[in-house]
Amino acid sequence: MAASKYYVVWVGKKSGIFATWKECQEQVNGFPDAKYKSYESKSQAETAFKDGWQKHWGKGNASAGSSAKTKFAAAGASARSTSPQRKASAASVPRAALEIDYDSISVDVGTHGNPGPVEYKGVDTQTGDILFYVGPIPNGTNNLGEFIAVVHALDYLKKQGSSKTIYSDSRTALAWIRNLKIASTLKRDESTKKIWALADWALDWLRTNKYENQIAKWNTEEWGEIRADFGRK
Repeated sequence: MAASKYYVVWVGKKSGIFATWKECQEQVNGFPDAKYKSYESKSQAETAFKDGWQKHWGKGNASAGSSAKTKFAAAGASARSTSPQRKASAASVPRAALEIDYDSISVDVGTHGNPGPVEYKGVDTQTGDILFYVGPIPNGTNNLGEFIAVVHALDYLKKQGSSKTIYSDSRTALAWIRNLKIASTLKRDESTKKIWALADWALDWLRTNKYENQIAKWNTEEWGEIRADFGRK
């Protein structure tokens, strides 16, 4: 069983400390520039709430709630392809971000068992509005779902002609995208046919398409749960 978490909301419909992600979501979804973060203990949450968001949220960067483009800790760690000849495989995934790019899409997965039924969605990072939702897929894994969700977002944005940033909290999915290789032990049989068909589509999409989007790791430790989170912690 996952350890309990406490959610601090400094800026939202209602500020305070909440014991569940669902309660936290109710305060921040659709609220412009909401500022919130999860903590492992109630005492940590109480201290952070008293200190204020400037000290604890987004590494204390007061401009972290703006729509400015993400700034990366490592120079040159951008996933944006600037050369028309540069394939997606050549793009590197940013390792750390100092502030959130709210003009972006966030994706996440919800599972019941691993393997088990998989759902995923993409949301507007600023508003929390759902942009696409797929599932449940009968029998898959969290990692495969995360990988497919990112590529779905890439395809969604390419069709719109958009170069918005895409956030995922899955290091595994980002590694698969970077390496153009799926390293899953999930067996291929009739029960996993659908998830593998989507994963194969996603891999083929990456190999045959160019994109200008940054694919960034959501900094859960500093920013709280990703905006697309299913609340199944």
